[in-house]
Amino acid sequence: MFDYVKHYRLSNVVWIVFLAFLVGCTTDTGDGTSDIFEDDKFNWKLVSAWPPGLPVIDKAVKQFARNVESMSRGQMTIQVYAGGELIPALEVFDAVADGKTVQMGHSAAYYWAGKVPAAQYMSAVPFGLSARGMMAWLYGGDGLKLWRELYAPFDLFPIPMGNTGTQMGGWFNKRVDSARDLAGLKMRIPGLGGKALAAAGGNPILLSGGEVYTALERGTIDATEWVGPLHDVRFGLDRAAKYYYYPGWQEPSAQLELIVNKTAWETLPSHLQLIINHAAIATGVELYSGMEVGNAKAYQSLQESDHIEMVEFPQEVLAALHQSTKVALGAEAAKDEKFRNVSESYEAFREMFSAWDEVTENAYRQYFNRATN
Repeated sequence: MFDYVKHYRLSNVVWIVFLAFLVGCTTDTGDGTSDIFEDDKFNWKLVSAWPPGLPVIDKAVKQFARNVESMSRGQMTIQVYAGGELIPALEVFDAVADGKTVQMGHSAAYYWAGKVPAAQYMSAVPFGLSARGMMAWLYGGDGLKLWRELYAPFDLFPIPMGNTGTQMGGWFNKRVDSARDLAGLKMRIPGLGGKALAAAGGNPILLSGGEVYTALERGTIDATEWVGPLHDVRFGLDRAAKYYYYPGWQEPSAQLELIVNKTAWETLPSHLQLIINHAAIATGVELYSGMEVGNAKAYQSLQESDHIEMVEFPQEVLAALHQSTKVALGAEAAKDEKFRNVSESYEAFREMFSAWDEVTENAYRQYFNRATN
């Protein structure tokens, strides 16, 4: 059993030592003293879009808050509220933008498609970059710069904090054997994946995590994607549907975000900004690792189940969804300049990165599959 807590605590020690060094090097006030021992205290609230107790993610967000408090030597405390505990899960963006009650949020940018269409690129793009490629675009390309430009008009400052990795295609109560079976399909699927499904004739529906099981079990929806085996089983989705489809065309990776009220952010001394930024990065690495391990173990258990069927999407279906994705992205770009600008950056980076990916990850994977089968 992967001891996530033990692993987290060990790496926290490393990060605390490292950040203490960084803070000491970068927070000089100009008069030869550091501002790390300022008397000002900051007591913030963080709301998330995730249900209470959601494996890995909920723990990671709470650990992030503890890390910040420890690294700041108590100068900053962050009270964490799961989705629905202080505000509804899908109101995180508005609550943090308002800044009157909460200063931070943890969520996924595609939930805010109605407010910032281009922000969907900052979470998941159908048939897009993997978690590895996404990290490269954000930190090595201009992804993070564009993200912060998109959020600035809402008085928000985003920081990447975690990725769920490549997801599964979802749970279905009926088989999808051809592209024709997508017509009229009622599926819980957010973001650009939902728009691609709509372009293929389906009916995308946006629901928070806490509503998914009931909707699927009662037949309000025909199918749902959620995350991966770890969270899907915890939500009981294997009891509400028979067919578990793969691959997760709609979310080859799902980037998560820490959003901070920008006005509040600018009131922080530089060392606290540094601490938050680096704590978020550390949390993101461990969240992703925890998701990969948890999903692998949960998938192993599902393989032994006799009441569900693991089904690979037919090539015809994937081809139809790939084409509808191009249609959906083109339609969004045509009506929104910011979406178009982000799309051009993303696609240019993906083209460049894919060539490298082909002779590294893909080439290795193809060899490994041949050698072990």
